[in-house]
Amino acid sequence: MSDSAAERVRLDKWLWAARFFKTRASAAEAIQGGKVHLNGARVKPARMLQAGDSLEIHKGTECFVVVAEALAERRGSATVARTLYRETDESILARDLRREQERLQAAGLSQSAHRPDKKQRRQLRRLKEG
Repeated sequence: MSDSAAERVRLDKWLWAARFFKTRASAAEAIQGGKVHLNGARVKPARMLQAGDSLEIHKGTECFVVVAEALAERRGSATVARTLYRETDESILARDLRREQERLQAAGLSQSAHRPDKKQRRQLRRLKEG
């Protein structure tokens, strides 16, 4: 293996090793689905990743913007996986803001302890119809 090949690793393997996804197959599926962008561009799972590359990873409502600090082809412990990347400050702030907004929205909704009865369903239907 040449020196340049030793300094690169497949993107799906790295995402799995960095513990963003539970399996390599799910990492590859996310990449193919456009949920992962490398240096601002949509790529394929076999794309080679280098240290210093920027990744934008969308998982559910979460969005991570990270810079690859180190490379790994094997999955290790969570503490080792955390050393493979550095999340940008903007990404951390945006995720915290989103979590706070979701928390406040959930606090404003009152959850009923039971299903609405027939009278309450009629009232809801009238309210929705105007």
